[in-house]
Amino acid sequence: MNGVKVHLVLCAVLAMGVSFCVAAEPQLLQLSGDTGVHDPVIIKEGDTYYVFATGGRRGRNCVPIHMSRNLRDWRRIGHVFAELPEWAPKEIPGTQGTWAPDISFFSGKYHLYYSVSTFGKNSSAIGLAVNETLDPNSPKYKWVDRGMVVRSTEGQDDWNAIDGNIVVEANGRVWLNWGSFWSGIKMRRIDPETGKLSAEDTTLYSLASRPRSGAHQTPPVTGAIEAPFIVRHGDYWYLFVSFDFCCRGPKSTYNVRVGRSRDVTGPYADKDGTPMMEGGATLVIEATSGAWRGAGHQAVFHEAGTDYLVFHAYDATTGRSHLQISTMVWEDGWPRVASLP
Repeated sequence: MNGVKVHLVLCAVLAMGVSFCVAAEPQLLQLSGDTGVHDPVIIKEGDTYYVFATGGRRGRNCVPIHMSRNLRDWRRIGHVFAELPEWAPKEIPGTQGTWAPDISFFSGKYHLYYSVSTFGKNSSAIGLAVNETLDPNSPKYKWVDRGMVVRSTEGQDDWNAIDGNIVVEANGRVWLNWGSFWSGIKMRRIDPETGKLSAEDTTLYSLASRPRSGAHQTPPVTGAIEAPFIVRHGDYWYLFVSFDFCCRGPKSTYNVRVGRSRDVTGPYADKDGTPMMEGGATLVIEATSGAWRGAGHQAVFHEAGTDYLVFHAYDATTGRSHLQISTMVWEDGWPRVASLP
């Protein structure tokens, strides 16, 4: 999913042989079918696109899966877990489902990281399941749960272990970043063979945060930052995050923002140079009026020279969240996407 990105441009030749190039206008894809998702992440295997999302009621049918052949027509094809993994409710009492999955491919396997938690508390954990293929018709298709990767403990940690995202460097180093509210976005290095935390590098890196009222306010009502997603473009790493509040239907205020860094571990800063650890982040998309609200929990997908921003937004009439996909262009080193109607 992650890799060096390519500018999408339109070029023209003027009189006297002078040429110029301008960024193409980003386009919002028109989607159909089973688009009701929350916290989507996308990957492609063969000729099929797969979206994994938050879902599963009362611990059953966790991590729903949607598929498409063309990025536009979507069909739900099942789920990762028929029941919540046995370790999850033991480790995080009160959890009833899985949240915010992330899908990546490294070390010859697909790695699905998922969150277990309860609303308003940072007693949370990120688990891992692996599979050799995403094709449910393949004889090799089998999700194997590897258990807990990292957890946060209420009253002990000032961070929240949900919303995991994997990023793989060109040198093969693998990183897991995560975070929601509290002191913001964190990162740890991953052992690529196990998919678990590295014993070689035990540093907990801090990537982004927002000011809070009260140093240890629980649950926090300010400092709303979550859903990190890191990609490489040109000479920089870009950290996309969601600001403000999801899960409130048409009253949701989610919006997508971004900063960049020369190093994957930071420091990240926005277009104006404000560090993301001080609340800096450049706006990518928001939806405060019209047919949609609360655009957020984004993922970035790259294919054939084109970048896409994948996210959910809430129908202003029904309050339900739906999949959204926009092409993404780069201008002066910063991303731009289409607006929602």
